[in-house]
Amino acid sequence: MRHERSHHSRRSVGRLPLIAPDRVVTFEALDGFTVVRRFGFVSGIATRPRNRLKSTFRSLGMLIGVSPNEFLSDAEHLRGEALEGMYKRGNELGANAIIGLSFHVSEGADGSCKVVAFGEAVFAVDASEGHA
Repeated sequence: MRHERSHHSRRSVGRLPLIAPDRVVTFEALDGFTVVRRFGFVSGIATRPRNRLKSTFRSLGMLIGVSPNEFLSDAEHLRGEALEGMYKRGNELGANAIIGLSFHVSEGADGSCKVVAFGEAVFAVDASEGHA
């Protein structure tokens, strides 16, 4: 499954290659590309403290059948922040792709939410070009 990057814009980090959205996959291989260098696993973490007022209104809304759109937008925002941190670390290493993308989501005892995005940062070349 290919990952579509969030709407956040990213700028080039010095002269390092940027990780393209079509080169971030949940699979262990990138179709049409050959991995020529592995940099190891990279991750990005995003957390949000619990907001008691939001939680109360969310609970009331669920009781009367209101869709939890606000919760989804919070989760999507956290996911985007975690991905951006992972992209940044991969770019700093010189990677141009991330394979094996996974997410871990947890809730703290205090109701806070934590999202971790992680995958293996690699440098991949088009398989038709071969590699040195």
